[in-house]
Parts: sequence; structure tokens; C-alpha cells
Amino acid sequence: MASSATMSAVLLLVLAAAQPARACFSRVFSFGDSLADTGNYRYVYGNDTGPRLPYGETYFHRATGRFSNGRIVVDFIADALGLPFVRPYWSGRTSEDFAGGANFAVGAATALSPEVLWEHGFAAARADLVHLDMEMKWFRDLLHLLCPTDLTDCVDMMNKSLFLVGEIGGNDYNVPLTSLVPVEKIRSFAPSVISKISSIITDLIGLGAKTLLVPGNLPIGCLPVYLTMYQSDDTGDYESDTGCIRWMNEFSRYHNKLLVDELEKLRKLHPSVSIIYADYYGAAMEIFVSPYLFGIEDPLVACCGVEGPYGVSVTTKCGHGEYKVCDNPQKYASWDGLHPTETSYRAIADGLLRGPYTQPPIATTKNSCSKLTELVSSAKYKVLYDL
Repeated sequence: MASSATMSAVLLLVLAAAQPARACFSRVFSFGDSLADTGNYRYVYGNDTGPRLPYGETYFHRATGRFSNGRIVVDFIADALGLPFVRPYWSGRTSEDFAGGANFAVGAATALSPEVLWEHGFAAARADLVHLDMEMKWFRDLLHLLCPTDLTDCVDMMNKSLFLVGEIGGNDYNVPLTSLVPVEKIRSFAPSVISKISSIITDLIGLGAKTLLVPGNLPIGCLPVYLTMYQSDDTGDYESDTGCIRWMNEFSRYHNKLLVDELEKLRKLHPSVSIIYADYYGAAMEIFVSPYLFGIEDPLVACCGVEGPYGVSVTTKCGHGEYKVCDNPQKYASWDGLHPTETSYRAIADGLLRGPYTQPPIATTKNSCSKLTELVSSAKYKVLYDL
């Protein structure tokens, strides 16, 4: 006699077959910084710049321009949709090159322009920083390539595409944080970062976007680079269950709370559009709270870097100088002290696609795909922290 588990599985398959197939996203368009860049950095700043080996060594066995040892979140999302990895915008030439979408993200990109960052007193911001307005201009240029006669010809494509808006904003804070600017001052201009993200979402909706996935910031207090830079003898500065810097994670939650509130306002203004919050913070904190569940042994130590408590140094960087690489990157959460390993990216993507870290759940959106529906568990959206 069949087991109850087997019978349940058969019943689920029957029910799935009885449901009408949902329309699947035909393209992915991605905006953001190094957490989303699939190779634009070297095109924008020169072929001799950007991540070199050992970046990319685990999955691709070569440097692809991704700031990790392997795949990143957008790669796992594209794969779940049955699409190819999203091509960097600057590597394409013809409309055929972008049949599966395009990635406009660039390492080091900010939400705000350098001029605005300077106005806020952050003089360390580079003058040649890519920012969201630039990425949006590239997207408009691509629309003219895809629909040269009339942009209204792109409406159907826009309706059936998934737009990943971020992660972005982290570098707006990294610039002052690495210059030891007081967090109170950084906190004061976070609303400007959120406003810029909101304006880009509004622009995309105006062009016809119907489904947008908008990530929040990661728990930056768990990054080895900041754990090294802001080392403290006061145990109260650290979270007791993770060892992450408490006040930095509080700042990440502050940014995310502002973003969640803004997305809710946008949903009310655009009720026919699916605007999905991607809780990168919550998904990533699963790793730091319970690393053993992901096979991770050193969640706060960089795999590629130097010797030391957190594996990073001010003078030695991964891929440059006398750096070292760990033997088992899959057992580490951080690749180079600032960017996650493929293991972490996979965990975050699984939290979005299979787990509870999208709000509303990505598979429930009207433009979603049966492939995603099959992935998603019955778990309800949750957070491991108070927004």
C-alpha cells in the first residue's frame, strides 16, 4: 500500500495538472550594484579592472565580472524562470543579444549621483560612479534598440518581464561608512536614497513594467570588512546570537523599513502593478543565526583575503597582493569580506523563490510563472527582526 507521503505527492501533482498554466516571465531586467552585476564593471571602467580570478572560480571556472566565487541571486532567479543568465548590458550589440533580458547593474554603483553625495558632505564619493539615473538611461536606450519604430511596441514585452530593482543603496552608505562618518549623519540622508529608488520604480511603471522585485539591504553588521574596521571591546556592540555589529544591522533595518513603507505607498498608487519586496536581510540572517543548516562553518570570515579573525585587511584584497583563498568556499558565507559566496547567494535566492522572504510571495503575482509556483513552499512571509 502506498505511503501517505507518496499519496500526498501524487495528489499535489494531480492538482497542479488541473490548474491552468500561468504566463511565465519572458525576460529579466536587473538594476543595481556589485550584488547584481553580471559583468558590466569591466566594460564601464576598462577591461583591466573589475574582479579577476579567483572570482568566478567555483562555478564558472573563470572570472565573469561577478563579485563572488560563482553565481549570484539574479542568476538563480533567471534559472528558476527557465531563462539564460542575464546578459550584461554593455556586452550586447543587437536586439537578439537581449532576448532573455539585460543587466544594467555595475559594481560600486549608487542610488544617488556623486553630486548629490557631495552635497551631503561625502567628499570621498568618486566622480565617475555609476548611479541609478545612468542605469535607467541605458535601459531607455535599450528600449529604442528593441523597438526602434515605436516604444509602444515594447508594451507586451514590458508586461511579461520581471524587473529586479536592486540591491541598490548599499554603496551610498559604504562610501561614508568606510570614511568613518557618524551613522547619525548617514541615517539622515537614507530617505533620499529611498526616494531615488522609488522614482526609478515609478519610471519603469510608466514605461509599462508590471512586476518589480525590489530587494532591501543585507545585514551589513555581519560583513567581515566592517567587523574588522569597527572592532570593539564592548560586547554590547555585538549581537549575542550572531556576533554581528548591532548598530550596523539596526541601520540596515532602518533602510529596509523606509523601503517597505515606500513600496506600500507605490502599491496604492499603482494597484495593477505587482511590487514585491525582496527581504535580503531576513534571508541572509538565516545564515548567520543557523549557519550549520547551510553547511557553513565560518559565517563571519572571508574566504578570499588574509589571515586574521575575519579574513580581511585594509591593504590586501582578494585577487590582489598576497591574498589567500580558503579550500572550501561552500563552507563560508562571505567571499571577499564585502560580497557573499555562491552558497550565501543561493540561500538568499532560495529564501525568495522557495521560502518566505518575498512580500507578497513572488509566485502569487498575476504575471508569475508555473515554474515558480512549483518551487514555493506554503510558508507565510516572515521576518527574523522588527522592521
